[in-house]
Amino acid sequence: MIRVGVCGFPRKRAELFRCLDVVEVQKTFYTFVPLESLVRLREEAPPSFAFTMKAFQGITHPASSPTYRRTRLPSDFRLENLGFFQDTEEVALCARSTFEEAMALQAKAIVFQCPPSFTPTLEHRQNLVRFFERFPRKGVLLAWEPRGEWREEDIRALCQELDLVHVVDPFKDSPQWGEIVYFRLHGKGSYRYRYSDEDLRFLAKLLKASPKDAFCLFNNVPMFENALSLRAMLSLFPGDPSGES
Repeated sequence: MIRVGVCGFPRKRAELFRCLDVVEVQKTFYTFVPLESLVRLREEAPPSFAFTMKAFQGITHPASSPTYRRTRLPSDFRLENLGFFQDTEEVALCARSTFEEAMALQAKAIVFQCPPSFTPTLEHRQNLVRFFERFPRKGVLLAWEPRGEWREEDIRALCQELDLVHVVDPFKDSPQWGEIVYFRLHGKGSYRYRYSDEDLRFLAKLLKASPKDAFCLFNNVPMFENALSLRAMLSLFPGDPSGES
């Protein structure tokens, strides 16, 4: 199955549920979300509609990241203990919260997006391995989006060892490992970029050629329009335009 969707809610929920296959929830990256609101979101969507979500940034990003401008942290958190999968009480609490949110949402996957400053040092690798060896699964896929100076062979080895899905922008990289294909499309050079028909044909052929289930999430400004166009483009290839391959 190929699921096409968007990161966040650029339209009313009912419209997204009617027109697309999946939404990647972004709010869970910026704040701790009440579980009851995620349960309501899951109940509001059709049973066939899928959700994925971003892990809370306290796991992946140091407190110096500008993304914390929208975040209220517990008063007893030590800021230096956040991010980079550190073996700290703060990261452990963030991990528990992320897992509980995923269970409430019945998320298909949790995306752990790292900043470019999470480089392939020995310390960072050790942190990554320790974290994912401890993180519970219970039917949810764990997806890792490294950015920066990681070599493909190192990404592949870590994803294979830790059973992670490698998240990529297919216009920049190729997926190295994973039970599914997970594409996040940030725009070519700018979040304002609108993918062309040529771009979408490339994507459609790439998705249809894969033997694995796939999630294709647009994360650019015209994300909704591009997602609709890709779903229409998929109908030109063998298989169900809604994603059945």
